Amino acid sequence: MTRTLPHRLSLPLGGGRRPVRLRRELRAFHALVQRDLLRLAGQPLQTLLMLLNPMLYLLLLGGGIGALIPRSQLGAGYQTYLFPGMLIMTAQAPAIMVGLRLITDRESGYLRELLMAPVRRATLLLGNCAGGILVATIQGTVLLSLAGVVGLPYDIILLTLLLTAMALASFTITALAVALAVGLRRAETFHMLIGLVITPLLFLSGSFFPLRALPGWARLLADVNPLTYAVDLLRRCIALRVPGRGATADGIEWAGRHPALPLEAGLLLAGGVLALLWASHRFNRPE
Repeated sequence: MTRTLPHRLSLPLGGGRRPVRLRRELRAFHALVQRDLLRLAGQPLQTLLMLLNPMLYLLLLGGGIGALIPRSQLGAGYQTYLFPGMLIMTAQAPAIMVGLRLITDRESGYLRELLMAPVRRATLLLGNCAGGILVATIQGTVLLSLAGVVGLPYDIILLTLLLTAMALASFTITALAVALAVGLRRAETFHMLIGLVITPLLFLSGSFFPLRALPGWARLLADVNPLTYAVDLLRRCIALRVPGRGATADGIEWAGRHPALPLEAGLLLAGGVLALLWASHRFNRPE
């Protein structure tokens, strides 16, 4: 008498491989994000130092220069004007650390061991970036607690808009930092590149002074600077909830008109995606 196999055993042997592989990729992604969160919790002094710089700019520079600049020139008090730029500066430090850690992991041999894991390289890169973005967002939440100091209300919708815009900016800055770091072998080279690239981008973003005060050639550079769109996005979020405090008269203009808010957010996201795709392409090369 011939016995037939149960129907469930007639499935292809590889039928369950996709869910298993997906779980493996998600575990690797989670582990890398958790590593950054554990580092954040275990190094409070480093976190404090990262936050100290933008806080000093906001309280000392903003308070000192604010007494010299008439409110009518900016459309808001100088500390309020400075606040979006300081949020970007807060996001910048964890982003730079992601790029730096990529190089130091390569130098120490940890990256080579990491690449031996049975997961895609893109997953490892995304996990590192996601950890940096989450840390930047957490630190930005701390800085947002100073909103009342600069004359902004503790409005839940305003704070949510600012936090969302800062998370988007953190993604783009992290992707740019990783794109710079992925092909480098020495941390010293990365530090020099950061000084040559990130610092001028911050000063050309309208964080510290009005864009209209820039010469023509610098204004052209500001128009293609992703940080300019990040700062302008934050200021316009403030203007949505607190009219007269966003200083949007000095924002980005195309043919004399402000681009739509979703368009600015989309351009910022697109810049981050392109930088991340480039970094992923370089990261996929054999070590």
